[in-house]
Amino acid sequence: MTDAAPRISLVLPAFNEQARLPSTLLALQQHIESHALDAEVLVVDNGSDDATSAVVHQAMTHFPALRLVRTERAGKGLAVRTGMLAATGRVRFFGDADLSWPLADLERFAALVGQGAPVVIGSREGYGARRVGEPAYRHVMGRVFNRLVQALAVPGIEDTQCGFKAFDAEAAEAIFSRTRVRGFGFDVEVLFLARRLHFPVQSVALHWEHKENSRVHAVRDTLKMVADVLSVRVNDARGLYGAR
Repeated sequence: MTDAAPRISLVLPAFNEQARLPSTLLALQQHIESHALDAEVLVVDNGSDDATSAVVHQAMTHFPALRLVRTERAGKGLAVRTGMLAATGRVRFFGDADLSWPLADLERFAALVGQGAPVVIGSREGYGARRVGEPAYRHVMGRVFNRLVQALAVPGIEDTQCGFKAFDAEAAEAIFSRTRVRGFGFDVEVLFLARRLHFPVQSVALHWEHKENSRVHAVRDTLKMVADVLSVRVNDARGLYGAR
């Protein structure tokens, strides 16, 4: 990677991820270097209690594309916002630190953005999508939540919560400078703002692997996400996202 802005930025929000990050960062480094990707990786430590930041500092000694950003402990939404606004890439991703998404999709999604799609989101629904290892109850809860999301905020988007999304730099700056939701429901706000700002959203089917040690608690966090969705409508009605 040169001193010029990289082609790709990948933002990984992290909370108490000291156990998972070594393998994640090694896999990313191997992929980036073996494919000669012009990329940077930003780990955003969201107020961890463990050695998350120390793990990243250690990895930075041999992974020059890696950066560490710290935030207060205030939710995944704030961590992603902070990372996306700190990123310098022409194509800016955020992805879950468990690498539940295929590494090869970095190039696939970046190519779509390079062809003119300002927002490209992974979808675990529809033709060509595949879910591996997800408990049935989680899938059912996700579909119920999506119906609510489509009714209230972003009709026509079948999967708002997949943890792999890409943006061109203009869209990233415009959208994430306006986000206010700090919890897991931030994805809905991001897509709501994309449409509000007239950035088309392209959904792309991917293969997604459920990780058993996911940080999301199915019932508790779904209820919090419903509250987040409602807050998006309230924020919009109050004019907190600015003029249309």
